Amino acid sequence: MREAWTEYFKKCKINRGVFMSYSKLPGSGKSSYHLVDHELVFHELGLTKSKIFLDLGCGIGDYFIAAAEIIGPGGIAYGIDGWTEGIDILKKRAQDRRLTNVQTFVASVSDHLPLPDQTVDICLIAAALHDFIRHGGIEVPLKETARVLKPAGILGVVEFKKIDGPPGPPVLIRLSPEETGTLIASFGFQQIKTLGVGPYTYLIVASKMNQFI
Repeated sequence: MREAWTEYFKKCKINRGVFMSYSKLPGSGKSSYHLVDHELVFHELGLTKSKIFLDLGCGIGDYFIAAAEIIGPGGIAYGIDGWTEGIDILKKRAQDRRLTNVQTFVASVSDHLPLPDQTVDICLIAAALHDFIRHGGIEVPLKETARVLKPAGILGVVEFKKIDGPPGPPVLIRLSPEETGTLIASFGFQQIKTLGVGPYTYLIVASKMNQFI
């Protein structure tokens, strides 16, 4: 069940030199937001007014702020990241925009998400899945994502294409669409579609498999 991410984690260990030189905290690097057609991302995820949205690995909140404005006061935007300074910046940005539909939490990738079961409509993991793997694995965050998503909930994963950069992380720690699809499938997600959302990035839209609901 977990062979796919285990093999990827082994590859990360093999390329230790690359990882040591690329030692940013999850969420603390430059946002992928301005490299992505974010309107297309939100459209493909079905983000509309009054939805319950989770940005997992939200950083300073570029996607988070935009999503909160789309869903409006009838929805809720949750932002979770292990980078305390990033969450502080996000809170200030939300206050400046007078957003009242937001809740933020500081939590590492090994923590359980501070949300009830089956309460989230859409979870977005934007350019963070490869970071989760580097900083403790993906088992807890993906199992927790499956737990908090509603039965008809949607998972969106934005990652950098597996091509030489910059922009983006070193190619050796990037995930191809095939690798990402395999990884999320091992935690109960069924891929609906994959599409390019910019010259350097792609989006995978997935739902929970019936047997995991």
